[in-house]
Amino acid sequence: MNDRRPLDPTDAFAELGRIKLSETDVDGVLNRIAQLAQRTIPGTDEVSVTLVRGKGAYTAAFTGDLAVALDESQYKKGHGPCLDASTSGDSLSLPDMATESRWPDWAARAREAGVNSSLSIGLPIHETVSGALNVYALKPDTFDDDAIILAQTFAGYAAVALANAHLYDVTATLAQHMQAAMESRAVIEQAKGIIMGERRCTADEAFRIMSKLSQDSNRKLRDVAAALVARAQQTPGS
Repeated sequence: MNDRRPLDPTDAFAELGRIKLSETDVDGVLNRIAQLAQRTIPGTDEVSVTLVRGKGAYTAAFTGDLAVALDESQYKKGHGPCLDASTSGDSLSLPDMATESRWPDWAARAREAGVNSSLSIGLPIHETVSGALNVYALKPDTFDDDAIILAQTFAGYAAVALANAHLYDVTATLAQHMQAAMESRAVIEQAKGIIMGERRCTADEAFRIMSKLSQDSNRKLRDVAAALVARAQQTPGS
């Protein structure tokens, strides 16, 4: 159950800055952003975070099903404040759904769901990823100028946290791939040494032998090498 107690903005900003990327992932950062925004921006009932990659948009974090439903109704239509804020990076305030003229169909859908005002703040995260912080309120005229400025400031801190998380995730993935490549190289070199010892051939000849085994058996070169090493490590009679 989420903590709904109001949170001082300074404490919220500090908490965003204290997120340890080694102890969470991008999804964890997104969920924390949604929870903190719900407690920090006065009058907020529900929060969601929209992410846009290429032409696809989805709700990456949310505090309740109401926010998800309102987001997804925009994705289906291909337009709405959260999508427009994601694309432009602007802050879009809808103070009263009853008089909203920019997205009248969606505003009517929001009113039916019980939401009467909202904010969508653009989140520039990465050159290939954009998004928006979406803040929903049940009452009309919930977000005054001070609340909008606070939401924009919060979104700025959130964008930095998300950009750092994205970079950390990419770097960690690259490190894993490099480690796997190094391990594969080590196994292949071991297997080459085994073949060279058994057949009294050169390193190039050993590699060609392994490559042919790989093609003939339709297995990856690393798997062929690992099998050769495993065979060589078996003790006689095992």
